[in-house]
Amino acid sequence: MMQRLNPMSIQPPATIGVVGGGQLGRMMILEARRLGYRTVVFTDEAPGCPAGQVADEEINASFGDSEATDAFLSQIDVCTYEFENIPAAFIANIEAVKPVFPDRRALETSQHREREKLFLREHGIPCAPFAVVDSADSLALAVEEIGTPCVLKTAAFGYDGKGQIKISEPLDAVGVSQVWADLDATRGVLEGWVTYRCEISVVAARGQDGSFAPFPVSENIHTNHILDTTLVPARISDAEAQAAVALAKQVGDALNYVGVYAVELFLTEGGELIVNEMAPRPHNSGHYTIDACDVSQFGMQIRAVVGLPLSPPRLLRPVAMVNLLGDVWPEAEVHPDWSPVLNDQDARLHLYGKRIARAGRKMGHFCVLADDVDTAQSKANAIMAALRG
Repeated sequence: MMQRLNPMSIQPPATIGVVGGGQLGRMMILEARRLGYRTVVFTDEAPGCPAGQVADEEINASFGDSEATDAFLSQIDVCTYEFENIPAAFIANIEAVKPVFPDRRALETSQHREREKLFLREHGIPCAPFAVVDSADSLALAVEEIGTPCVLKTAAFGYDGKGQIKISEPLDAVGVSQVWADLDATRGVLEGWVTYRCEISVVAARGQDGSFAPFPVSENIHTNHILDTTLVPARISDAEAQAAVALAKQVGDALNYVGVYAVELFLTEGGELIVNEMAPRPHNSGHYTIDACDVSQFGMQIRAVVGLPLSPPRLLRPVAMVNLLGDVWPEAEVHPDWSPVLNDQDARLHLYGKRIARAGRKMGHFCVLADDVDTAQSKANAIMAALRG
């Protein structure tokens, strides 16, 4: 039976506001265009950012610019955001006038490790043992309590391994003081080290009516703390996949979340699932959905934000997704020869419109579709080797 439209749904050609100018916003906007929506980007980046290149309008201003904020509000019917390092006060100003999905609570929880860990603990969601620290003295006590190895992370604004220090062995007072100084933060979270079989993530959409639509569980391979390759379906058991999806649903329900989000998890050798962190937006590990599913994570984000019905997405073919970092570019403004991707009809290239390549900067990705995930991974590795060569 066909689902009825939510009477509060916002239909095209309404305008969706997107806060943030990066690649996630770009891919959201491309999906919004397919459905007939207009888009306006608000970003503190320079003009011509990845999202701004494809939006109907781009507003470039600081988040504290009230005049620019008013201009943004005057043009939009609903708002979303594409990254979490946004001042919560800015989202509060938008929420006071126009609907914002996901809401400020989701942003405030996920952009701050301390709040995120306390949220997980409060709701009985399994995570690594942790302690909040605010000085060298409290760090020393936490290391003694949690033990080594462990990892010290900034409480706020860390991603892709930034703001993290691994502590492999017990430290004396001088060592603790040095680690605390190196973190260069006023508050941190010390987490116990988790030995795991693999890292997985669940990308899911949650609607305004509480409907839940998860994508297939992905298996993630990281290099230098940055996602390198995503494999779908993940090479785990059906029971493990179902348990991961159930944890992701628990997170979304506890936040009363609306939109697409990701929950990253460790799967231990004993089959235990440990939530590492969540992201209040489409996620790098969900990029495979553009090519391998009947609806992408970005299409689901738009549907959730405007109040359209959500149905569980379907995986069309096994897939390997590989991040393209600036390291692949021979020079900052010189692209590699893309023939290894473009000449393979089972491969799909996605570039983000960033002009300057830098080591570690996410410049694009490609996907390889195959009859099984191991074949997809093997072909993706061969393509990557050719690009580097």
